[in-house]
Amino acid sequence: MNTNNPNVQPIYILPENTNRETGRNAQKNNILAAKLVGETIRTTLGPKGMDKMLVDTLGDVIVTNDGVTILKEMQIEHPAAKMLVEVAKTQEEEVGDGTTTAVVLAGELLKKAEDLLENNIHPTVIVKGYRLAAKKAVEFLESSSKKIDVSDKELLFKVANTAMTGKGAETSKEKLSNIVIKAVLDVVVKEENGGVSIDLSDVKIEKRTGKSVDDTELIEGIVLDKERVHPEMPKKVRNPKILLLDTPLEIRDTETDAKININDPARLQEFLDMEENMIRKIVDKVVSSGANTVFCQKGIDDLAQYLLAKNGVLAVRRISKTDLEKISKATGAKILTSIDDAESSILGSSGLVAEERVGDENMIFIRECKNAKSVTILVRGSTEHVIDEVKRALEDAVGVVSATISDGRVVAGAAASEIGLSLQLAEYANTLSGREQLAVNAFSESLEIIPKTLAENAGLDQINVLAELVASHKNNKPNSGVDVFSGKIINAYDKGIIEPLKNKTQAISSAAEVAVMILRIDDVIASGPEMPPPQGMPNEMGM
Repeated sequence: MNTNNPNVQPIYILPENTNRETGRNAQKNNILAAKLVGETIRTTLGPKGMDKMLVDTLGDVIVTNDGVTILKEMQIEHPAAKMLVEVAKTQEEEVGDGTTTAVVLAGELLKKAEDLLENNIHPTVIVKGYRLAAKKAVEFLESSSKKIDVSDKELLFKVANTAMTGKGAETSKEKLSNIVIKAVLDVVVKEENGGVSIDLSDVKIEKRTGKSVDDTELIEGIVLDKERVHPEMPKKVRNPKILLLDTPLEIRDTETDAKININDPARLQEFLDMEENMIRKIVDKVVSSGANTVFCQKGIDDLAQYLLAKNGVLAVRRISKTDLEKISKATGAKILTSIDDAESSILGSSGLVAEERVGDENMIFIRECKNAKSVTILVRGSTEHVIDEVKRALEDAVGVVSATISDGRVVAGAAASEIGLSLQLAEYANTLSGREQLAVNAFSESLEIIPKTLAENAGLDQINVLAELVASHKNNKPNSGVDVFSGKIINAYDKGIIEPLKNKTQAISSAAEVAVMILRIDDVIASGPEMPPPQGMPNEMGM
Protein backbone atom coordinates (compact mmCIF):
# COMPACT_ATOMS: atom_id res chain seq x y z
CA MET A 1 0.00 0.00 0.00
CA ASN A 2 1.47 3.40 -1.00
CA THR A 3 0.40 6.28 1.26
CA ASN A 4 3.24 8.76 0.49
CA ASN A 5 1.44 10.29 -2.49
CA PRO A 6 -1.99 11.70 -1.56
CA ASN A 7 -3.19 11.24 -5.14
CA VAL A 8 -2.67 7.47 -5.03
CA GLN A 9 -5.63 5.34 -3.92
CA PRO A 10 -4.65 2.90 -1.10
CA ILE A 11 -4.48 -0.74 -2.21
CA TYR A 12 -5.57 -3.37 0.33
CA ILE A 13 -4.00 -6.79 -0.16
CA LEU A 14 -5.65 -8.48 2.83
CA PRO A 15 -9.33 -9.42 3.15
CA GLU A 16 -11.74 -7.46 5.28
CA ASN A 17 -11.85 -8.28 9.04
CA THR A 18 -8.17 -9.26 8.99
CA ASN A 19 -6.22 -8.10 12.04
CA ARG A 20 -2.55 -7.36 11.62
CA GLU A 21 0.10 -6.60 14.21
CA THR A 22 3.61 -5.70 13.05
CA GLY A 23 7.05 -4.97 14.50
CA ARG A 24 7.36 -4.27 18.23
CA ASN A 25 3.61 -4.53 18.80
CA ALA A 26 3.54 -8.10 17.47
CA GLN A 27 6.57 -9.10 19.55
CA LYS A 28 5.22 -7.42 22.67
CA ASN A 29 1.83 -9.11 22.46
CA ASN A 30 3.31 -12.55 21.74
CA ILE A 31 5.75 -12.24 24.63
CA LEU A 32 2.98 -11.07 26.96
CA ALA A 33 0.80 -14.07 26.06
CA ALA A 34 3.67 -16.53 26.61
CA LYS A 35 4.63 -14.88 29.91
CA LEU A 36 1.05 -15.22 31.15
CA VAL A 37 1.09 -18.96 30.45
CA GLY A 38 4.33 -19.33 32.44
CA GLU A 39 2.94 -17.25 35.31
CA THR A 40 -0.27 -19.30 35.39
CA ILE A 41 1.42 -22.62 36.14
CA ARG A 42 4.42 -21.24 38.03
CA THR A 43 2.71 -21.72 41.40
CA THR A 44 2.51 -25.49 40.81
CA LEU A 45 6.31 -25.98 40.64
CA GLY A 46 8.11 -28.05 43.25
CA PRO A 47 7.20 -30.12 46.32
CA LYS A 48 5.31 -27.20 47.85
CA GLY A 49 3.51 -26.24 44.65
CA MET A 50 -0.22 -25.60 44.77
CA ASP A 51 -2.94 -27.35 42.76
CA LYS A 52 -5.29 -25.96 40.11
CA MET A 53 -8.98 -26.79 39.84
CA LEU A 54 -10.10 -26.92 36.22
CA VAL A 55 -13.83 -27.00 35.44
CA ASP A 56 -14.91 -27.59 31.84
CA THR A 57 -18.15 -26.58 30.10
CA LEU A 58 -19.83 -29.83 31.19
CA GLY A 59 -18.95 -29.22 34.84
CA ASP A 60 -16.30 -31.96 34.98
CA VAL A 61 -13.62 -31.13 37.52
CA ILE A 62 -9.86 -31.86 37.42
CA VAL A 63 -7.67 -31.06 40.41
CA THR A 64 -3.97 -31.28 39.56
CA ASN A 65 -0.57 -29.62 39.70
CA ASP A 66 0.69 -31.42 36.60
CA GLY A 67 1.81 -28.73 34.15
CA VAL A 68 0.88 -30.43 30.89
CA THR A 69 -2.56 -31.47 32.18
CA ILE A 70 -3.34 -27.90 33.22
CA LEU A 71 -2.26 -26.46 29.88
CA LYS A 72 -4.19 -29.06 27.87
CA GLU A 73 -7.40 -28.45 29.81
CA MET A 74 -7.16 -24.64 29.70
CA GLN A 75 -8.09 -24.57 25.99
CA ILE A 76 -5.67 -21.76 25.20
CA GLU A 77 -6.48 -19.87 22.00
CA HIS A 78 -3.65 -17.36 21.59
CA PRO A 79 -1.28 -18.68 18.87
CA ALA A 80 1.93 -17.71 20.69
CA ALA A 81 0.67 -19.15 23.97
CA LYS A 82 -0.17 -22.40 22.18
CA MET A 83 3.53 -22.80 21.39
CA LEU A 84 4.25 -23.11 25.11
CA VAL A 85 1.59 -25.79 25.39
CA GLU A 86 3.47 -27.71 22.67
CA VAL A 87 6.65 -27.40 24.74
CA ALA A 88 4.89 -29.04 27.68
CA LYS A 89 3.51 -31.82 25.48
CA THR A 90 6.95 -32.55 24.01
CA GLN A 91 8.51 -32.66 27.47
CA GLU A 92 5.79 -35.05 28.63
CA GLU A 93 6.26 -37.35 25.64
CA GLU A 94 10.07 -37.37 25.76
CA VAL A 95 10.68 -37.60 29.52
CA GLY A 96 7.37 -37.70 31.36
CA ASP A 97 8.25 -35.01 33.91
CA GLY A 98 9.62 -31.47 33.97
CA THR A 99 6.75 -29.90 32.00
CA THR A 100 6.26 -27.03 34.44
CA THR A 101 10.00 -26.32 34.51
CA ALA A 102 10.15 -26.11 30.70
CA VAL A 103 7.18 -23.72 30.42
CA VAL A 104 8.23 -21.48 33.33
CA LEU A 105 11.75 -21.24 31.89
CA ALA A 106 10.41 -20.39 28.42
CA GLY A 107 8.27 -17.62 29.91
CA GLU A 108 11.24 -16.19 31.81
CA LEU A 109 13.49 -16.29 28.72
CA LEU A 110 10.91 -14.19 26.87
CA LYS A 111 10.57 -11.82 29.81
CA LYS A 112 14.34 -11.20 29.82
CA ALA A 113 14.31 -10.86 26.02
CA GLU A 114 11.67 -8.15 26.33
CA ASP A 115 14.04 -6.09 28.47
CA LEU A 116 16.73 -6.44 25.81
CA LEU A 117 14.30 -5.40 23.08
CA GLU A 118 13.46 -2.29 25.11
CA ASN A 119 17.17 -1.46 25.04
CA ASN A 120 17.13 -1.67 21.23
CA ILE A 121 18.92 -5.01 20.99
CA HIS A 122 17.84 -6.58 17.70
CA PRO A 123 15.84 -9.85 17.97
CA THR A 124 18.37 -11.61 15.70
CA VAL A 125 21.14 -10.84 18.21
CA ILE A 126 19.03 -12.19 21.09
CA VAL A 127 18.22 -15.32 19.07
CA LYS A 128 21.90 -15.94 18.39
CA GLY A 129 22.79 -15.48 22.06
CA TYR A 130 19.99 -17.78 23.25
CA ARG A 131 21.06 -20.50 20.82
CA LEU A 132 24.68 -20.26 21.99
CA ALA A 133 23.57 -20.34 25.63
CA ALA A 134 21.25 -23.35 25.14
CA LYS A 135 24.01 -25.31 23.38
CA LYS A 136 26.51 -24.50 26.13
CA ALA A 137 23.95 -25.29 28.86
CA VAL A 138 23.43 -28.80 27.46
CA GLU A 139 27.22 -29.29 27.26
CA PHE A 140 27.66 -28.13 30.86
CA LEU A 141 24.87 -30.44 32.04
CA GLU A 142 26.38 -33.45 30.27
CA SER A 143 29.82 -32.79 31.72
CA SER A 144 28.47 -32.40 35.27
CA SER A 145 26.11 -35.40 35.11
CA LYS A 146 26.91 -38.70 36.77
CA LYS A 147 27.02 -42.06 35.02
CA ILE A 148 25.04 -44.62 36.97
CA ASP A 149 24.56 -48.35 37.09
CA VAL A 150 21.04 -48.87 35.72
CA SER A 151 20.65 -51.96 37.91
CA ASP A 152 21.09 -49.80 41.03
CA LYS A 153 17.54 -50.02 42.40
CA GLU A 154 18.31 -47.71 45.31
CA LEU A 155 19.27 -44.88 42.96
CA LEU A 156 16.27 -45.55 40.70
CA PHE A 157 14.12 -45.37 43.83
CA LYS A 158 15.48 -41.88 44.55
CA VAL A 159 14.73 -40.78 40.97
CA ALA A 160 11.13 -42.06 41.18
CA ASN A 161 10.73 -40.57 44.65
CA THR A 162 11.89 -37.16 43.42
CA ALA A 163 9.39 -37.24 40.55
CA MET A 164 6.49 -38.06 42.88
CA THR A 165 7.32 -35.52 45.58
CA GLY A 166 4.74 -32.76 45.64
CA LYS A 167 2.17 -34.76 43.67
CA GLY A 168 -1.11 -36.17 44.93
CA ALA A 169 0.59 -39.52 45.57
CA GLU A 170 3.14 -38.12 48.01
CA THR A 171 1.72 -39.84 51.10
CA SER A 172 2.41 -43.27 49.55
CA LYS A 173 5.38 -42.35 47.37
CA GLU A 174 7.75 -44.96 48.86
CA LYS A 175 5.46 -47.85 47.99
CA LEU A 176 4.53 -46.38 44.61
CA SER A 177 8.20 -45.75 43.75
CA ASN A 178 9.02 -49.41 44.36
CA ILE A 179 6.06 -50.43 42.19
CA VAL A 180 7.25 -48.15 39.36
CA ILE A 181 10.83 -49.48 39.48
CA LYS A 182 9.67 -53.10 39.41
CA ALA A 183 7.26 -52.37 36.54
CA VAL A 184 9.84 -50.57 34.38
CA LEU A 185 12.58 -53.16 35.00
CA ASP A 186 10.11 -55.90 33.99
CA VAL A 187 9.53 -54.39 30.54
CA VAL A 188 13.14 -53.41 29.73
CA VAL A 189 14.32 -55.04 26.51
CA LYS A 190 18.07 -55.53 26.10
CA GLU A 191 19.33 -54.86 22.58
CA GLU A 192 22.18 -56.55 20.69
CA ASN A 193 24.46 -53.50 20.92
CA GLY A 194 24.33 -53.64 24.72
CA GLY A 195 21.79 -50.84 25.07
CA VAL A 196 18.23 -51.07 26.33
CA SER A 197 14.84 -50.04 24.99
CA ILE A 198 11.66 -49.40 26.92
CA ASP A 199 8.15 -49.10 25.49
CA LEU A 200 6.18 -47.12 28.08
CA SER A 201 2.91 -48.50 26.72
CA ASP A 202 3.98 -51.88 28.15
CA VAL A 203 3.35 -50.44 31.63
CA LYS A 204 -0.44 -50.28 31.68
CA ILE A 205 -2.06 -48.17 34.41
CA GLU A 206 -5.64 -49.12 35.33
CA LYS A 207 -7.61 -47.19 37.95
CA ARG A 208 -10.53 -48.17 40.18
CA THR A 209 -12.14 -46.27 43.05
CA GLY A 210 -12.23 -47.96 46.43
CA LYS A 211 -9.78 -48.70 49.23
CA SER A 212 -6.81 -46.30 49.58
CA VAL A 213 -3.76 -45.29 47.54
CA ASP A 214 -1.70 -47.70 49.69
CA ASP A 215 -3.68 -50.57 48.14
CA THR A 216 -2.31 -49.79 44.68
CA GLU A 217 -0.64 -52.96 43.37
CA LEU A 218 1.55 -54.21 40.55
CA ILE A 219 0.19 -57.16 38.59
CA GLU A 220 2.83 -59.20 36.77
CA GLY A 221 0.52 -59.48 33.81
CA ILE A 222 -2.56 -57.71 32.48
CA VAL A 223 -5.80 -56.41 33.97
CA LEU A 224 -8.79 -56.15 31.64
CA ASP A 225 -11.97 -54.17 32.22
CA LYS A 226 -13.97 -57.18 31.01
CA GLU A 227 -15.78 -60.23 32.39
CA ARG A 228 -16.57 -63.82 31.38
CA VAL A 229 -18.96 -64.15 28.47
CA HIS A 230 -20.96 -66.92 30.19
CA PRO A 231 -21.85 -67.32 33.89
CA GLU A 232 -21.18 -71.10 33.80
CA MET A 233 -17.54 -70.57 32.86
CA PRO A 234 -14.93 -71.03 35.63
CA LYS A 235 -14.09 -67.87 37.58
CA LYS A 236 -10.49 -68.98 38.16
CA VAL A 237 -8.12 -71.01 36.04
CA ARG A 238 -4.81 -72.09 37.62
CA ASN A 239 -1.81 -72.44 35.27
CA PRO A 240 -3.97 -71.61 32.25
CA LYS A 241 -3.21 -72.39 28.64
CA ILE A 242 -4.05 -69.11 26.92
CA LEU A 243 -5.32 -68.79 23.35
CA LEU A 244 -5.41 -65.35 21.70
CA LEU A 245 -7.71 -64.88 18.72
CA ASP A 246 -8.00 -62.04 16.24
CA THR A 247 -10.94 -63.80 14.60
CA PRO A 248 -14.56 -64.27 15.72
CA LEU A 249 -15.81 -67.52 17.27
CA GLU A 250 -18.98 -67.37 15.22
CA ILE A 251 -20.23 -67.85 11.65
CA ARG A 252 -18.82 -65.08 9.52
CA ASP A 253 -21.10 -62.99 7.34
CA THR A 254 -20.44 -63.25 3.63
CA GLU A 255 -18.40 -60.41 2.18
CA THR A 256 -20.94 -59.93 -0.62
CA ASP A 257 -24.71 -59.58 -0.28
CA ALA A 258 -26.25 -63.06 -0.35
CA LYS A 259 -29.81 -64.32 -0.25
CA ILE A 260 -30.93 -67.85 0.66
CA ASN A 261 -34.40 -69.05 -0.36
CA ILE A 262 -35.82 -71.96 1.67
CA ASN A 263 -39.26 -73.26 0.70
CA ASP A 264 -39.24 -76.49 2.71
CA PRO A 265 -39.35 -76.51 6.58
CA ALA A 266 -37.05 -79.57 6.60
CA ARG A 267 -34.46 -77.63 4.63
CA LEU A 268 -34.60 -74.86 7.21
CA GLN A 269 -33.78 -77.32 9.98
CA GLU A 270 -30.92 -78.72 7.91
CA PHE A 271 -29.57 -75.20 7.46
CA LEU A 272 -29.75 -74.50 11.21
CA ASP A 273 -28.12 -77.85 11.99
CA MET A 274 -25.32 -77.07 9.58
CA GLU A 275 -24.69 -73.71 11.30
CA GLU A 276 -24.64 -75.46 14.68
CA ASN A 277 -22.18 -78.08 13.43
CA MET A 278 -19.88 -75.35 12.13
CA ILE A 279 -19.88 -73.68 15.57
CA ARG A 280 -19.21 -77.03 17.25
CA LYS A 281 -16.25 -77.67 14.94
CA ILE A 282 -14.81 -74.25 15.81
CA VAL A 283 -15.15 -74.95 19.55
CA ASP A 284 -13.68 -78.44 19.09
CA LYS A 285 -10.58 -76.90 17.52
CA VAL A 286 -10.20 -74.58 20.52
CA VAL A 287 -10.61 -77.44 23.02
CA SER A 288 -8.37 -79.87 21.09
CA SER A 289 -5.54 -77.29 21.08
CA GLY A 290 -5.41 -77.68 24.86
CA ALA A 291 -6.54 -74.10 25.56
CA ASN A 292 -8.63 -73.53 28.68
CA THR A 293 -8.62 -69.71 28.50
CA VAL A 294 -9.57 -67.75 25.38
CA PHE A 295 -9.20 -64.02 24.73
CA CYS A 296 -10.98 -62.97 21.53
CA GLN A 297 -10.73 -59.59 19.81
CA LYS A 298 -14.05 -60.16 17.99
CA GLY A 299 -17.41 -61.66 18.99
CA ILE A 300 -18.27 -65.12 20.39
CA ASP A 301 -21.50 -66.81 19.29
CA ASP A 302 -24.05 -67.67 22.00
CA LEU A 303 -23.81 -71.38 21.21
CA ALA A 304 -20.01 -71.17 21.25
CA GLN A 305 -20.21 -69.54 24.70
CA TYR A 306 -22.34 -72.41 26.00
CA LEU A 307 -20.07 -75.09 24.50
CA LEU A 308 -16.91 -73.42 25.83
CA ALA A 309 -18.47 -73.19 29.29
CA LYS A 310 -19.46 -76.86 29.09
CA ASN A 311 -15.81 -77.73 28.36
CA GLY A 312 -14.57 -75.63 31.31
CA VAL A 313 -13.02 -72.90 29.14
CA LEU A 314 -12.95 -69.30 30.40
CA ALA A 315 -13.54 -66.92 27.47
CA VAL A 316 -13.48 -63.12 27.14
CA ARG A 317 -14.56 -61.24 24.02
CA ARG A 318 -14.30 -57.78 22.43
CA ILE A 319 -10.75 -57.14 23.65
CA SER A 320 -8.96 -54.22 22.03
CA LYS A 321 -6.04 -54.93 19.71
CA THR A 322 -3.58 -53.12 22.02
CA ASP A 323 -4.71 -55.18 25.03
CA LEU A 324 -4.42 -58.38 22.99
CA GLU A 325 -0.84 -57.43 22.10
CA LYS A 326 -0.09 -56.71 25.75
CA ILE A 327 -1.43 -60.14 26.77
CA SER A 328 0.80 -61.67 24.09
CA LYS A 329 3.86 -59.92 25.55
CA ALA A 330 2.94 -60.92 29.09
CA THR A 331 2.07 -64.58 28.47
CA GLY A 332 4.08 -65.49 25.38
CA ALA A 333 0.96 -66.50 23.44
CA LYS A 334 0.81 -65.87 19.70
CA ILE A 335 -2.16 -64.01 18.23
CA LEU A 336 -4.03 -66.15 15.69
CA THR A 337 -6.00 -64.81 12.74
CA SER A 338 -7.35 -68.27 11.87
CA ILE A 339 -8.78 -70.83 14.27
CA ASP A 340 -7.35 -73.58 12.05
CA ASP A 341 -3.85 -72.72 13.33
CA ALA A 342 -4.78 -73.39 16.97
CA GLU A 343 -2.31 -75.83 18.54
CA SER A 344 -0.54 -76.26 21.87
CA SER A 345 2.75 -74.66 20.69
CA ILE A 346 1.20 -71.20 20.24
CA LEU A 347 -0.54 -71.09 23.63
CA GLY A 348 0.59 -68.75 26.37
CA SER A 349 0.83 -69.34 30.12
CA SER A 350 0.59 -67.58 33.47
CA GLY A 351 0.07 -68.51 37.08
CA LEU A 352 -3.59 -67.54 37.27
CA VAL A 353 -6.41 -66.07 35.21
CA ALA A 354 -9.35 -64.95 37.34
CA GLU A 355 -12.43 -62.78 37.31
CA GLU A 356 -12.35 -60.61 40.43
CA ARG A 357 -14.70 -58.01 41.85
CA VAL A 358 -13.01 -54.59 42.02
CA GLY A 359 -15.23 -51.85 43.42
CA ASP A 360 -18.64 -52.37 41.82
CA GLU A 361 -17.39 -54.04 38.62
CA ASN A 362 -15.82 -57.33 37.57
CA MET A 363 -12.37 -57.36 36.00
CA ILE A 364 -10.22 -60.09 34.45
CA PHE A 365 -6.76 -60.52 36.01
CA ILE A 366 -3.93 -62.37 34.27
CA ARG A 367 -1.44 -62.82 37.11
CA GLU A 368 1.97 -64.35 37.85
CA CYS A 369 3.32 -64.26 34.30
CA LYS A 370 6.93 -65.41 34.09
CA ASN A 371 9.22 -62.92 32.32
CA ALA A 372 6.24 -60.68 31.61
CA LYS A 373 7.18 -57.95 29.14
CA SER A 374 3.92 -56.14 29.76
CA VAL A 375 2.61 -55.38 33.26
CA THR A 376 -0.25 -53.49 34.90
CA ILE A 377 -0.37 -51.07 37.82
CA LEU A 378 -3.85 -51.11 39.40
CA VAL A 379 -4.37 -47.73 41.08
CA ARG A 380 -6.76 -47.49 44.01
CA GLY A 381 -8.04 -44.45 45.87
CA SER A 382 -11.01 -42.96 47.63
CA THR A 383 -12.32 -40.73 44.79
CA GLU A 384 -11.93 -40.30 41.03
CA HIS A 385 -10.03 -37.04 41.55
CA VAL A 386 -7.53 -38.71 43.88
CA ILE A 387 -7.02 -41.65 41.53
CA ASP A 388 -6.55 -39.41 38.50
CA GLU A 389 -3.83 -37.41 40.24
CA VAL A 390 -2.09 -40.57 41.48
CA LYS A 391 -2.19 -41.94 37.93
CA ARG A 392 -0.55 -38.76 36.60
CA ALA A 393 2.15 -39.03 39.28
CA LEU A 394 2.79 -42.66 38.36
CA GLU A 395 3.05 -41.78 34.67
CA ASP A 396 5.63 -39.10 35.51
CA ALA A 397 7.61 -41.53 37.65
CA VAL A 398 7.50 -44.25 34.99
CA GLY A 399 8.76 -41.69 32.46
CA VAL A 400 11.73 -40.49 34.52
CA VAL A 401 12.79 -43.99 35.60
CA SER A 402 12.65 -45.10 31.94
CA ALA A 403 14.68 -42.05 30.88
CA THR A 404 17.24 -42.79 33.60
CA ILE A 405 17.63 -46.42 32.54
CA SER A 406 17.80 -45.53 28.83
CA ASP A 407 20.27 -42.67 29.21
CA GLY A 408 22.20 -43.90 32.26
CA ARG A 409 23.01 -40.38 33.49
CA VAL A 410 21.55 -38.25 36.30
CA VAL A 411 21.96 -34.75 37.71
CA ALA A 412 21.23 -33.14 41.07
CA GLY A 413 17.73 -31.77 41.62
CA ALA A 414 16.42 -29.14 44.07
CA ALA A 415 17.52 -26.34 41.65
CA ALA A 416 21.19 -27.35 42.03
CA SER A 417 21.58 -27.88 38.28
CA GLU A 418 19.93 -24.58 37.35
CA ILE A 419 22.11 -22.51 39.69
CA GLY A 420 25.25 -24.29 38.51
CA LEU A 421 24.27 -23.63 34.88
CA SER A 422 23.48 -20.00 35.61
CA LEU A 423 26.96 -19.40 37.05
CA GLN A 424 28.70 -21.29 34.23
CA LEU A 425 26.79 -19.38 31.54
CA ALA A 426 27.64 -16.06 33.23
CA GLU A 427 31.33 -16.99 32.95
CA TYR A 428 30.84 -18.10 29.34
CA ALA A 429 29.18 -14.76 28.51
CA ASN A 430 32.37 -12.95 29.54
CA THR A 431 34.26 -14.79 26.79
CA LEU A 432 32.00 -13.28 24.10
CA SER A 433 32.69 -9.88 22.61
CA GLY A 434 29.52 -9.04 20.64
CA ARG A 435 26.07 -8.00 21.80
CA GLU A 436 25.05 -11.66 22.04
CA GLN A 437 26.91 -11.51 25.37
CA LEU A 438 23.88 -9.66 26.73
CA ALA A 439 21.55 -12.42 25.53
CA VAL A 440 23.70 -15.15 27.12
CA ASN A 441 23.63 -13.19 30.37
CA ALA A 442 19.85 -12.92 30.08
CA PHE A 443 19.67 -16.71 29.60
CA SER A 444 21.87 -17.16 32.68
CA GLU A 445 19.59 -14.92 34.77
CA SER A 446 16.48 -16.70 33.45
CA LEU A 447 17.64 -19.98 34.97
CA GLU A 448 17.38 -18.35 38.41
CA ILE A 449 13.58 -18.44 38.05
CA ILE A 450 13.56 -22.12 39.09
CA PRO A 451 15.16 -21.72 42.57
CA LYS A 452 13.23 -18.46 43.04
CA THR A 453 9.94 -20.20 42.28
CA LEU A 454 10.74 -23.20 44.50
CA ALA A 455 11.49 -20.80 47.37
CA GLU A 456 8.42 -18.63 46.71
CA ASN A 457 6.06 -21.63 46.59
CA ALA A 458 7.50 -22.88 49.89
CA GLY A 459 7.00 -19.51 51.60
CA LEU A 460 10.74 -18.82 51.77
CA ASP A 461 12.58 -15.59 50.99
CA GLN A 462 13.62 -15.73 47.33
CA ILE A 463 16.57 -13.36 47.65
CA ASN A 464 18.09 -15.12 50.67
CA VAL A 465 17.71 -18.57 49.13
CA LEU A 466 19.25 -17.44 45.84
CA ALA A 467 22.15 -15.70 47.58
CA GLU A 468 22.90 -18.75 49.73
CA LEU A 469 22.74 -21.08 46.73
CA VAL A 470 25.12 -18.93 44.69
CA ALA A 471 27.54 -18.65 47.61
CA SER A 472 27.47 -22.43 48.16
CA HIS A 473 28.16 -23.15 44.47
CA LYS A 474 31.01 -20.61 44.41
CA ASN A 475 32.49 -22.47 47.40
CA ASN A 476 32.90 -25.49 45.11
CA LYS A 477 29.74 -27.30 46.20
CA PRO A 478 28.15 -28.01 42.81
CA ASN A 479 25.35 -30.23 44.18
CA SER A 480 23.95 -27.58 46.51
CA GLY A 481 20.19 -27.23 46.26
CA VAL A 482 17.36 -25.83 48.35
CA ASP A 483 15.41 -28.00 50.80
CA VAL A 484 11.95 -26.43 50.56
CA PHE A 485 10.82 -28.20 53.73
CA SER A 486 13.54 -26.80 56.03
CA GLY A 487 14.59 -23.78 53.98
CA LYS A 488 18.24 -24.82 54.24
CA ILE A 489 20.84 -25.40 51.54
CA ILE A 490 21.56 -29.13 51.16
CA ASN A 491 23.60 -31.52 49.05
CA ALA A 492 20.91 -32.73 46.63
CA TYR A 493 22.71 -36.00 45.83
CA ASP A 494 23.16 -36.90 49.49
CA LYS A 495 19.49 -36.15 50.18
CA GLY A 496 18.43 -38.35 47.26
CA ILE A 497 16.97 -35.52 45.17
CA ILE A 498 18.05 -36.78 41.76
CA GLU A 499 16.67 -36.29 38.26
CA PRO A 500 17.53 -37.87 34.88
CA LEU A 501 19.88 -35.81 32.71
CA LYS A 502 17.37 -35.95 29.85
CA ASN A 503 14.79 -34.18 32.02
CA LYS A 504 16.98 -31.07 32.22
CA THR A 505 18.46 -31.10 28.72
CA GLN A 506 15.05 -31.51 27.10
CA ALA A 507 13.49 -28.73 29.21
CA ILE A 508 16.27 -26.25 28.43
CA SER A 509 16.42 -27.09 24.71
CA SER A 510 12.63 -26.91 24.30
CA ALA A 511 12.32 -23.66 26.27
CA ALA A 512 15.10 -22.03 24.23
CA GLU A 513 13.64 -23.19 20.92
CA VAL A 514 10.15 -21.84 21.61
CA ALA A 515 11.56 -18.54 22.92
CA VAL A 516 13.62 -18.17 19.75
CA MET A 517 10.62 -18.98 17.56
CA ILE A 518 8.42 -16.36 19.26
CA LEU A 519 11.17 -13.71 19.15
CA ARG A 520 11.59 -14.18 15.39
CA ILE A 521 7.93 -13.29 14.74
CA ASP A 522 7.52 -9.61 13.72
CA ASP A 523 4.20 -9.81 11.92
CA VAL A 524 0.93 -11.44 13.04
CA ILE A 525 -1.87 -11.68 10.48
CA ALA A 526 -5.09 -13.04 11.94
CA SER A 527 -7.84 -13.74 9.40
CA GLY A 528 -11.59 -13.93 9.90
CA PRO A 529 -13.99 -12.40 12.42
CA GLU A 530 -13.73 -15.44 14.74
CA MET A 531 -10.04 -14.80 15.48
CA PRO A 532 -9.63 -12.17 18.23
CA PRO A 533 -6.81 -9.65 17.86
CA PRO A 534 -3.80 -11.09 19.76
CA GLN A 535 -3.89 -8.65 22.68
CA GLY A 536 -2.46 -11.32 24.98
CA MET A 537 -4.91 -10.63 27.79
CA PRO A 538 -6.00 -13.60 29.96
CA ASN A 539 -9.56 -13.82 28.61
CA GLU A 540 -8.23 -13.99 25.04
CA MET A 541 -5.92 -16.86 25.91
CA GLY A 542 -8.89 -18.98 26.80
CA MET A 543 -7.96 -18.96 30.50
